[in-house]
Amino acid sequence: MVKLRKEILISPEEMRAAYCGALIEEARKNEKIVSLDCDLSNSCGTKGFKAAFPNRAFNLGIQEQNACAMAGGLARVGMVPFLHTFAVFASRRICDQIFMSCTYAGQNVKIVGCDSGVSAAFNGGTHMAFEDVGILRVMPHVTIVEPSDPVMMRSVVRQIAETDGVFYLRMPRKTVYDLYEPGSEFTVGKAETIREGSDVTIIATGMEVRHALQAAEMLAGEGVSVRVVDMFTIKPIDAECIQKCASETGAVVTCENESIIGGLGSAVAEVLVESNPVPMERIGVQDEFGEVGPQSYLEERFGLTAPFIAEKVKRVLKRKKL
Repeated sequence: MVKLRKEILISPEEMRAAYCGALIEEARKNEKIVSLDCDLSNSCGTKGFKAAFPNRAFNLGIQEQNACAMAGGLARVGMVPFLHTFAVFASRRICDQIFMSCTYAGQNVKIVGCDSGVSAAFNGGTHMAFEDVGILRVMPHVTIVEPSDPVMMRSVVRQIAETDGVFYLRMPRKTVYDLYEPGSEFTVGKAETIREGSDVTIIATGMEVRHALQAAEMLAGEGVSVRVVDMFTIKPIDAECIQKCASETGAVVTCENESIIGGLGSAVAEVLVESNPVPMERIGVQDEFGEVGPQSYLEERFGLTAPFIAEKVKRVLKRKKL
């Protein structure tokens, strides 16, 4: 059961802490789980795993390609490797190794990309992954998930650990907002409708879920009934949910902390154009590189906040009435 918190506040728990805690719990149940880091165990928050399981944690240094190939090899002999690095390195830098050593080889490898999208903040444009979802989404048999808060993180990590196959988990590594009540459980591959509405559907993922809820509340004051869906599994996309929302609300806006090219918006558009085309707008990074700055500034700079979402909703509603 999924229950939204009555009051959405900044979480006292960073996402990397929630992730590491969840991974430790799974490793206690499964001795084959191992952790691979690329000189970023402090940044990715996995030092706690090494403390708990010193013989099952490997820091390989700055050699992400080799680490990915090693993950494929470990999986081949029955281990369950979780490979951690920044999202830019977990996608652009090891693209071929993911394909050859993991997906094409049919291995059980879990790849975790930290500092996704604008959450890279002061690390700047070179380290700001706007394209990671697009890169991984085209690879066969990769499941892509983006938990939106610590409660969801724990539920998702458990399923990733227990499910065979290649997974890509993207996340901000630091502070997020608490959206869900403790004990809420989620199913990878199934979206969660967290606010009902009849005029338009906002489909969001990750940190954009909070902004979508804020936009829905703003629009409610103007008489607009907005449905909000947390599409935390980007691949395989929940086509049934998308089709249902399109049929019942007649308009869709997608929100993502990544490029609109190849990401969530593209995935939703593909479903709609092949089944039930309705007016649709997309919130996300346009065809741009990242830049240095505080996350709050970057959210405004790239048009990811609630006021921008509300404007897109108004635009799509005008198209709906044509």
